[in-house]
Order: sequence, then structure tokens, then C-alpha cells
Amino acid sequence: MEDCEVVMPNRQDFEKLDVNKSRFPYCIVWTPIPLLTWIFPFIGHMGIAVSSGVIRDFAGPYYVSEDNMAFGKPTKYWKLKPSNAANPHSSWDKAIAIASEEYGHRMHNLCCDNCHSHVAMALNLMEYNGSKNWNMVKLAFLMLVRGKYVSIGGFLKTWLPFLILVSIITTIVLCVKLITT
Repeated sequence: MEDCEVVMPNRQDFEKLDVNKSRFPYCIVWTPIPLLTWIFPFIGHMGIAVSSGVIRDFAGPYYVSEDNMAFGKPTKYWKLKPSNAANPHSSWDKAIAIASEEYGHRMHNLCCDNCHSHVAMALNLMEYNGSKNWNMVKLAFLMLVRGKYVSIGGFLKTWLPFLILVSIITTIVLCVKLITT
């Protein structure tokens, strides 16, 4: 019998982003929610990726999706440092798995227990940055200021509907003012 060599993937291969395949290792990802994001462009759908880049997101009541975000491919990502987790080699994927298992048994609530809460639970379990105080408001703010767009298309998908809506409202207000004066 011949000797067989098992080739393990290089850790650096896992850490490479691949936007086309929606692979975002060690990232929090975000995508717009139609209508809601058009009015409030800082509100959207969030997920968290395991070390291989596969995204997990609390997509609805009793359901955490894997590799298929509820509202489409990510338009923004925030790359985190796995070394900032309490146990960087084992806790990252394990924390996401535990949070996903827990949220697979929860009712989705748009305002209080949602996709942001799922990501916060994973970060709290891994004690990311030494903290157990992650929450949906903190994550929404940090994604707004630290998130990077995947492309110009991602930026436009997020902001163009809002800008069109603001332009329409501004035009209507100006026309009404002009007519009444």
C-alpha cells in the first residue's frame, strides 16, 4: 500500500476574502434590507463568518442560514482579528456554532432579538476584544464606521435608493412650495 499524504489547507488560505464566492473569513458582514434600508441606510441585515469564510445569519424565526444570507450577498464587511478572541484557534468557529444553535430555537424579532443579536452572542461567547458586552446597537454603529464596501456596486446598492428617495421628497417639497407661493 502506498503512503498517502494528507494535505491540510493553509491557515492563510482561510483568511483570504473572496467577494465573488461570498467568502469572508473572520468577518461580520452586512447587506441592505429592501424598503427599510432605503429609508434608514444604516439599518440592514448582519451575519458572521466562520474561519473558512462561510456566513451564518439569523434569517428568520427558528432559522439560522448557512452560506445564503437572507437578503442577498453582503455589500459590506468588517474584518475582525481572530487573535482578539479569548481562544483564537478554537473559540471562533465554536462560538458561532453555539450562537447559531441557540438562535435556531428562537423567534425572530425585528427590534429586539434579531440578526445583530445573533452576531453579538457569538462575539460575547468568544469574548472578542475581552468583552462580553456586545449588542445590536454597538454592532450597528461599528459596522457603519468600520465596515468596508465590497465594491462600488455594494455602495450603490446601499445608498442609491435612499438618495433617490430623498431627491423625490425634496423635489415634491420644492414644487409644493413653489406652487403655494
